[in-house]
Amino acid sequence: MPAPGSVETDAPKVQGESVPRRSYCSPDHLVTGPAPGISTVPDILKYAMRTHGGKRAYGWRDVEKIIEEQKEVKKTVGGKEVTETKTWKYFQLSDYKYISYQDFGENVNKLAVSLIDKGINVGDVFNIYASTGLNWQYMQFACALINTSIATAYETLGEEGLSHSLSEPECVGVFTQPELLGSVAKVLKDTPTIRYIFYDGQPAQKTIDDIRAQRPDITLAHIDDLIKQGNDLLPQLKGQLDARAPKADDVSCIMYTSGSTGAPKGVVLRHSNLVASVGGVFTLLGHHLKPDDAILAYLPLAHILEYIVEMLFFFAGVVLGFGKVKTLTDASVRNCRGDIATFAPTILVGVPAVWETIRKGIVGKVAAAGTITQNIFNGALTIKKNVPLAGAVIDNTILKSVKAATGGRLRLALSGGAALSKETQEFLDLALVTLLQGYGMTESCGMCAILPPEYMQYSNVGCPVPSIEIKFLDSPEAGYITSETPQRGEILIRGPSVTKGYFKRDDLNNDPDIFTPDGWLRTGDIGQWNKDGTLSIIDRIKNLVKLSGGEYIALERLESTYKSCNVVANICVHAHTDAKQPMAIIFPHEHNLRTALKSDPATAGLADQDMHAICEDKKAAALVLKAINDVGKKNGFKGMELLEAVVLTPEEWTPESGLVTAAQKINRKAIATRFKDEIKAVYPY
Repeated sequence: MPAPGSVETDAPKVQGESVPRRSYCSPDHLVTGPAPGISTVPDILKYAMRTHGGKRAYGWRDVEKIIEEQKEVKKTVGGKEVTETKTWKYFQLSDYKYISYQDFGENVNKLAVSLIDKGINVGDVFNIYASTGLNWQYMQFACALINTSIATAYETLGEEGLSHSLSEPECVGVFTQPELLGSVAKVLKDTPTIRYIFYDGQPAQKTIDDIRAQRPDITLAHIDDLIKQGNDLLPQLKGQLDARAPKADDVSCIMYTSGSTGAPKGVVLRHSNLVASVGGVFTLLGHHLKPDDAILAYLPLAHILEYIVEMLFFFAGVVLGFGKVKTLTDASVRNCRGDIATFAPTILVGVPAVWETIRKGIVGKVAAAGTITQNIFNGALTIKKNVPLAGAVIDNTILKSVKAATGGRLRLALSGGAALSKETQEFLDLALVTLLQGYGMTESCGMCAILPPEYMQYSNVGCPVPSIEIKFLDSPEAGYITSETPQRGEILIRGPSVTKGYFKRDDLNNDPDIFTPDGWLRTGDIGQWNKDGTLSIIDRIKNLVKLSGGEYIALERLESTYKSCNVVANICVHAHTDAKQPMAIIFPHEHNLRTALKSDPATAGLADQDMHAICEDKKAAALVLKAINDVGKKNGFKGMELLEAVVLTPEEWTPESGLVTAAQKINRKAIATRFKDEIKAVYPY
């Protein structure tokens, strides 16, 4: 057995609070960096260039061809079935191309002096509105070198959100991409501080002309041209580059949250915060990394989880390959393999939505192969779970094809961003890879706690990251008292990786219910210390609903468990205070739902209908309701936690539709508004 995952500090006990705890691997002090002498983001760049030199740093794929295929889709419109022809786009991609740490760093220096030459100053804010990729990293490191803060914008932001992330910090410029440049052009009238637009790729000339017509004062430039210009400028501007090096307390990034509850908040992250987070995670997990490790990067860099993960692995010398959600698997590409199979990562990080999709994809393929194959597969998982010594044999035989789909080298995976169900974690841990959980937030630079492999267990987010200390606060209205056993309460965090506040939000920064006078950040999450010193997240104060019987239910907890149901792609649990039980709005997993409908004679006739018809049919809703409540009963849910009814919708939940955020979290308010009539039908009172 490993040592307890956390230890109490010698701080005095305060009434209504627990004693603060720190990580087992740094009980006497909080980690402020990954190595001596590293206190800023440029220090990480210089360290990586010096230490890893000619080793591969980043890999990417070029789009060689876009292939269009037409398919007929049946829909029910006004009670009549109609057939539409839709065009689907697929990508033909090159193999991975790579750049070394040394060459990458030299290009960053060239870009940085080019930015100086263009007139970008210390204290300016430059926005990055682009998908995850090499040029995102070029821009963020170059801005860090010249002490220019970056602001982040999700590529899926609508015009209102983009305008907010450009105007609130008074950005002087934005880096973007051809497919997003049109959105930038539309908000220029509301963002007068923008003087520079840098881009990559090949944007349409019409869009460029439109921007120049609107704002002739704006400087437009391609990032490749800026790097080339920097090559000539570097000898004469190297001194300015050195003079503009940031200090630890300077602002590195204003990272906007994904905005599930109103306008996005800008979290102010200083160089010291980011470096402390990298140091904390590396202290906790660094000994698990190997020289030949490779990680596939595809989550948005505008999200703190991906941002810190990439910074960590850059520091550690792990080769990082960029991918896209649309091209991860073979299903969305032609004449090549998907990103996962091509890059063959050893490490993969994802949010619960990704892991749920992978799990249901595996389940769907196994079910489609027939009853015999399904029984063999399920039997193999049962044997592996109960007879660990048989694991290697099963992995190399029955599960070989499952593992091959991810390139065959995957050995570690991490889920973060939201709660992951025990069923999904256990399934993927047995069928695919050791799947760890983490817990964090933008305000903590991503990581508050991580489950190291040596503490592997389910429904557990692990040990405090060594740059964070954690204590609990009584939450009597929700029934959590820190003096009881097991110790439970609202999670408060403090440490060098925790932000000092939000950008231009003194109302929040001076609110003691968010930032306490003695420097703690109240997270709103309810935690539990386990016997081995690890942490579990069991509730969230803001999403507790009191039912008519007087008892509280935790909506996010129910959703994380119910989402593991094979016929569910996404779910939003909803309840009124006058209700006896919750209900749910559900976007079904189409393949698995059709398979389930076919297996029951009472619903077999529905299976081949279009999804609109299926979602409107009461028999389909009853099947989904039973399947979900079976999952709830299996997990020991009380009667009041089981669903009273479900509403099925064929509309996919995307950031563009507004039903999920850019970080793939459900937008509870938007869903309640969109489906208010359906909710009213379930709760007419």
